[in-house]
Amino acid sequence: MKLLLTHLPLARRTYYGTRALARLQELVEVTLHEGDAPLDPAGVIAAARDVDFIIADRSTPVPGEIFAGLPNLKVVMRSAVDIRNIDVAAASAAGVLVTHAEPGFVKSVVELTLGFLVDLSRGVTRAATDYHEGRKPEIRVGRQLAGSTVGIIGYGRISCDLAPLLAAMGMTVLVSDPYAQVDDQRFIKLPMDDLLARADYVICLAIANEDTENLLDAAAFARMKSDAFFINMSRGNLVDEAALTKVLAENRIAGAAMDVGRAPDQMPSPELARLPNVIATPHVGGLTPPASESQAMDTVRQVEVLVKGEVPPGAANLNRWTRRP
Repeated sequence: MKLLLTHLPLARRTYYGTRALARLQELVEVTLHEGDAPLDPAGVIAAARDVDFIIADRSTPVPGEIFAGLPNLKVVMRSAVDIRNIDVAAASAAGVLVTHAEPGFVKSVVELTLGFLVDLSRGVTRAATDYHEGRKPEIRVGRQLAGSTVGIIGYGRISCDLAPLLAAMGMTVLVSDPYAQVDDQRFIKLPMDDLLARADYVICLAIANEDTENLLDAAAFARMKSDAFFINMSRGNLVDEAALTKVLAENRIAGAAMDVGRAPDQMPSPELARLPNVIATPHVGGLTPPASESQAMDTVRQVEVLVKGEVPPGAANLNRWTRRP
């Protein structure tokens, strides 16, 4: 069996890893993308003429034309949870299976979130920037996390790891998620409007889908306290960026931190990131060796199952899979 790995050479080393690649090459015949730019759909079709499987990176779109152009293709995998760069409906219509990896990035994202909380509270980035640029930093009174109130929107895997840590630090933890059961007695479940009004820190960890598009809009930001901070660790499409830019520029909330946004590759938008009361990182929350290898090895396990003729984990459209090995 044959497989195309679409990652650029640097991305293979950074995101995928030599151990995962070596194991793939033991299992199947692997074609590597050796170009200096991501493959476009025509490039994917040309590189995958006779392959059974594709592992697509996040910068390589997989639209419907790929399934029409590759009649032998059986499975498209992502070494990530997010499969929005794959046209799953078109894959299903063509009988191609789409799979995703398990979220091996949880602990890495939690750690970055903790860093954002400290940075926003104590002005770490602001002071460091002043020092780097030869200015004397203004001495400001910071905020202690212990005794403060944090509101978490969305109660998925990251939130379930993060919330107990925040409670252990002495924070009051509010949670808003209409679909999740919150059994931990240390946390208070509230409607989102109530959470926004009470929290000193609002952390967005809701799932990104059509229902949550612009979940945090002008009305939501208007409910936040003027000295509250906003943190987005989910996806940019959850936030009305024009509304967030306005409240930040007018100092109607204290500041924001984000690892995601509506810029290409899900990065923070430069217009937001350049504001003086914003801390931004370029979508690196899950970019640590343990996180990357965890998800890469998950795709390896999927290939191990596939070559045995069995159903792999992480299937998104199993009931439409007709092009089986």
